Amino acid sequence: MTYDTTGIIQASDLNELSLGSVFLATGGGGDPYVPKLLAEKVLEEYGSARLVKVTELADDAHVVTIGSVGAPTVSLELLPSVAEIRDALEAYEKHTNKKIDALVSFEIGGGNSLIPIIAAAIYNIPVVDGDGMGRALPEAQMMTYAIAGAKPTPAVSADYEGNITTYSAQTTATYERHIRAMSMASGGMITAVEHPMTGKFLKSAIIPGTLSFAIAIGKTLNAIRGIATLAQAPLSNLFERSEYGACQLLYCGKVSDKATRIIGGYDIGEATISSFEENQNPLRIKIKNEYLLASTADENGIETLVAMVPDLIVIVDYETTVPINAERLKYGQRVAVFAVECPTFFTTERALEAVSPRCFGFDTDYIRLSQLNKR
Repeated sequence: MTYDTTGIIQASDLNELSLGSVFLATGGGGDPYVPKLLAEKVLEEYGSARLVKVTELADDAHVVTIGSVGAPTVSLELLPSVAEIRDALEAYEKHTNKKIDALVSFEIGGGNSLIPIIAAAIYNIPVVDGDGMGRALPEAQMMTYAIAGAKPTPAVSADYEGNITTYSAQTTATYERHIRAMSMASGGMITAVEHPMTGKFLKSAIIPGTLSFAIAIGKTLNAIRGIATLAQAPLSNLFERSEYGACQLLYCGKVSDKATRIIGGYDIGEATISSFEENQNPLRIKIKNEYLLASTADENGIETLVAMVPDLIVIVDYETTVPINAERLKYGQRVAVFAVECPTFFTTERALEAVSPRCFGFDTDYIRLSQLNKR
């Protein structure tokens, strides 16, 4: 997919980028408010960040991912900083003795979509228009880079106290355990530089164009700024012309229950949404940083699945269509729930070994949104 872009990201783009990236984040990726403020300050000081298509990279370019690792709830208190981003990048180049030629996002999700832009502006290196998820997902082995065969290490992380940790792991699953444990030991949130790749490899492993697509979503949502039902047609049109697929309005109602806890470095829990209409079963959303599974259950407890990971489940404010991160979802909010078919990369057998519902402990195979509706 391609969208109009000037080849740069300016401070004036950040509101729409933040809005669109939270929509794609499916509840995860971290709240973008403070990262957006940091990005605005950095872009005003250093100038715009260069945005390049993956096809523009030299095959031998040295590309790394950068972002925050931890439980999104923690990011509301343990705020990100420019110092952590600088520390992590400088430590990576010192540790590997390699110059970074370009940066790319872990995920097009909330705050993590802005971290590479901050780094790109400070160091005058480009950020690639794309990411490794096309959404947000909670674990490193779920990135397209890892699924395609990229090694996660050498990698480094920096915490709020300036401590630097280096990593060398044989598998991405092992790396995920180690960096998650370090995040928990460092207050719950750290900044990581990882998954070194060549430009040639990245061309086969990225979900392309998602930064510019997030801006396009942000523009669409800003043009609506009204009741969520008004967004169905323009969002469907936008997604059907993209790397994704169908976008559907699933449910409208009020948050009648929500409970999450930080377990193992993740926000884990469930939300229940009760319909505005009488005699309609409530919608239950399972959460592990992101909204992962949506289902209804009748009075006999018989469950009907209506959307599931890796498809996107998106909760927005009913009156404004502004997307809501999982850590900001609260009892009493009036919301609407959308579902979007994931990029086709994640429908392959190899990808589903890493991102199917069973990978999150749910006893069901992946069924694409359009097939669920046929049922």
